[in-house]
Amino acid sequence: MGMLIDGQWSDEDRRVTNAEGEFVRVDSTFRSAIEAGDDQYLAEPDRYHLFVNAGCPWAYRTLLYRTIKNLESVVSVSFTQPARGPQGWTFGKPEPMLGATHIHDVYTAADPHFTGRTTVPVLWDKKTNTIVNNESAEIIRMLDSAFDDLPGVNPARYYPKELATEIDAWNKKIYVNVNNGVYRCGFAGSQQAYEQSFDNLFAQLDQIEAHLADHRYLCGENITEADWRLFATLVRFDAAYYGLFRCNRNLLQDYECLWAYTRDLYQQPKVKETVDMEAIKGIYWGSRSPGIIPKGPSIDFDEPHHRG
Repeated sequence: MGMLIDGQWSDEDRRVTNAEGEFVRVDSTFRSAIEAGDDQYLAEPDRYHLFVNAGCPWAYRTLLYRTIKNLESVVSVSFTQPARGPQGWTFGKPEPMLGATHIHDVYTAADPHFTGRTTVPVLWDKKTNTIVNNESAEIIRMLDSAFDDLPGVNPARYYPKELATEIDAWNKKIYVNVNNGVYRCGFAGSQQAYEQSFDNLFAQLDQIEAHLADHRYLCGENITEADWRLFATLVRFDAAYYGLFRCNRNLLQDYECLWAYTRDLYQQPKVKETVDMEAIKGIYWGSRSPGIIPKGPSIDFDEPHHRG
């Protein structure tokens, strides 16, 4: 996969697995925040920019929030091409704001001596010319509330204080077993590690299926951050994780409640426009030699969900 070492691109792959062959995700590096009372990063229109890949589930979270919060005129965006190139995520041609050809150029623009993986999403500050944050969970929390005082922004909050404890509990389980769980299956370095991750993934999906039998959403009758974080994985499940990552006990479409729930979220206002199935297949299948993109599967997210 490659990475930057002291600001220079290296083809060295330092993907981390532990002694048992379990995939270990490396923590994000840039962790500043846009928040009230912080004079360094004020919530101002047209100050911030997102670098994303539409197929990547982590970057997709931020693209989704930018759209459903009506922040398109507040936070600008650049998309990398779906598939990785020899030097990681690439823009194909120089990106207009920074002139970056690869996402690693964005990182060295912020820190000429950066060492680490060059991931998406990246939240960039045009005023100070640096990266504010590259952790998707923290970026969506900023987008959820930081800009609400600006005109035209959707005031809906997906992380309400009264549900914070419940949302955090769902987020923790879903991140470990589902969001990152599919990657722990796909990048496992041993049979034992793969089978344990596989079992944890489907045990969690079975639990959520049972919960959704008498709850419209994870925390009740209103959509929360926990739903959107789960949706980012579910909407990719049949097209990518089922086959490529060997998560093949069940298709999402085999689950009565989870499949209807996913369609319910997909059919919420403006969500459909954020889901790029060709980019999703491109990021997973196009990044692997010989880069052949599957024509299927056939997935009708517009089918009535009957969860009203």
